[in-house]
Amino acid sequence: MRRAEKGQMARIDQVPGIGHKEATKLRKAGVRTSKALLERAATRRGRTELSKATGLGPKDLHLWVHHADLLRVRGVGSEYAELLVAAGVDTLRDLRRRNPTALLAKLIGLNGSQRLVSRLPTEAMVEGWIASAGELDPSIAS
Repeated sequence: MRRAEKGQMARIDQVPGIGHKEATKLRKAGVRTSKALLERAATRRGRTELSKATGLGPKDLHLWVHHADLLRVRGVGSEYAELLVAAGVDTLRDLRRRNPTALLAKLIGLNGSQRLVSRLPTEAMVEGWIASAGELDPSIAS
């Protein structure tokens, strides 16, 4: 997967957990980027409306909004977001609460068994992600 360029949001199929079928349904509803998903599904009402338009479950949309929110963290592209999600980091709040050393150890272990990224993050990168997550307000309202 490619990382979104600075200032751009990731394509909808780069959000962790969104497969080809789901991405196609979201695109048909006009949701082509992670930013569009955050705008359309940040509220319960928005998720309900998008669920009706796509046939996708509101709970899945809720989870994907959190995953799309991780892509807003400085330095986290789609590959690193997928690695974070695999490590149990689903939300900005989860990331804020993590110990950088412990999280890095978990990421290294996961990548050793699952090969999710070609280049592992450094501890400084993980520290930066945690700091960046602390500066962001979650996009999800409810």
